[in-house]
Amino acid sequence: MANKVESKKCPVVKRCGGCSCKGTSYKEQTDMKEKQVRKLLKGICKVEPIVGMENPYHYRNKIHAAFAHLRDGSVVSGKYAEGTHRVVPVDDCLIEDEKADAIVRDIRGLLRSFKIKIYNEDSGYGLLRYVMVRRGFTSGEIMVVLVLVSPIFPSKNNFVKALRKLHPEITTVVLNVNDKRTSMVLGERNITIYGKGYIEDELCGCIFRISPSSFYQVNPVQTEKLYGKAVEFAGLTGKERVIDAYCGIGTIGLIASKHAKEVIGVELNKDAVRDAGINAKRNGSKNFKVCQGDAGAFMVQMAAEGKRADVVFMDPPRAGSDEAFLSSVVKLGPEKVVYISCNPVTLARDLRYLVRKGYEAVRAVPYDMFAWTEYVETAVLLVQKG
Repeated sequence: MANKVESKKCPVVKRCGGCSCKGTSYKEQTDMKEKQVRKLLKGICKVEPIVGMENPYHYRNKIHAAFAHLRDGSVVSGKYAEGTHRVVPVDDCLIEDEKADAIVRDIRGLLRSFKIKIYNEDSGYGLLRYVMVRRGFTSGEIMVVLVLVSPIFPSKNNFVKALRKLHPEITTVVLNVNDKRTSMVLGERNITIYGKGYIEDELCGCIFRISPSSFYQVNPVQTEKLYGKAVEFAGLTGKERVIDAYCGIGTIGLIASKHAKEVIGVELNKDAVRDAGINAKRNGSKNFKVCQGDAGAFMVQMAAEGKRADVVFMDPPRAGSDEAFLSSVVKLGPEKVVYISCNPVTLARDLRYLVRKGYEAVRAVPYDMFAWTEYVETAVLLVQKG
């Protein structure tokens, strides 16, 4: 499959820095990622061949664009050059959803007629900081998030009308207020100015509500394969109690709940917990419940009360898990742990800890979720030693 993919040329690859693997063929890139995972997990776990993409272009269903003025006063949109806040103009990105890129271009075209000023980080003057677009891969629903420094947006209704005239497929528009001097794209306050304020999408046969701040994997085609493998690793028979740590909006937990007796999702983020609860109702799931809090503390409490879990799914951020969380997994003592990782370096570190504490890492399958970047996702099955 990877052998047949032709390499397309990006005109700004040297200036943008978003695609660190450009200049190599897709086959070379997936080989390199597989080799990296094999090297890091050597002596810990058997690594199976990487699962690449049939079409590694325009896969990102969530994009965000920064804006800047050129010296002649014209406005450009695009990506920050790596390690800077200098905007590299990008009209068509080879890894981003094409419809989303077209929406960003047309928003840029509307700015002058609506007298919307671009935010300047140095002076603090201006209104529009970023535009984020999310598109449901299966549903086709599109959310546009306008990140502003103030909730006051003159002519917002006319702006939405003009934008929807160009793109009637947009199903919701949200103002996100970010008035802090920070590198974070989104602020904490969302104001829906058109539609329902979220989109829905289908993944592995479940429907998920996705709010502006919700974490949802950006590559739906590969996510289906990855999550399908994770549930397969769990070997669920309908009798198990499952913990979905770092559960987010409930994606893995709800998919697993079709095959388990009970699934408990644990998540710190309030918005994600709300979405996970709504998603459970939306899918008619009676055996999935979500708790807000720290997953490690939750599992320690379960163990202290003499309760057990058969399987723990864990999908931590790039920093991996800390020792406190991993020790809580060991205390609870599930028969199987399914670890989904987006960073093979921290994965190797965490697996070593679990192996020292009585688990065996049996299988690892890398997935190319982020084509043309250095990132690689890996699903690992751990089982308690005899």
